[in-house]
Amino acid sequence: MTADSDSHIAWQRAQVRKHRAALKELEIARFGGAAIPTFNRKTEQAISELKRKITEAERCIGDYERRTKRPLATDGRSLASVSWSHWDANGTTPQRRRA
Repeated sequence: MTADSDSHIAWQRAQVRKHRAALKELEIARFGGAAIPTFNRKTEQAISELKRKITEAERCIGDYERRTKRPLATDGRSLASVSWSHWDANGTTPQRRRA
């Protein structure tokens, strides 16, 4: 993973990791890992709050990536529109034909 130049996005990524770890612990406890004797409504609310925070942070990260990342353009339509006859296997620029 590359480092983020935007500190807000880096913070959001760290929050997602932290919230996922906390959610994992709560769900393990809920389904019998380390049995909690009183699994109550408060814990259910904590789980739903963590899921909401994860979704919000992922949306923020996704918006940032759509704004900053260049499209990869590897779908068939994009590749079909490229004129491949001018490409050289060595990556050099094509030379014009002399008449």
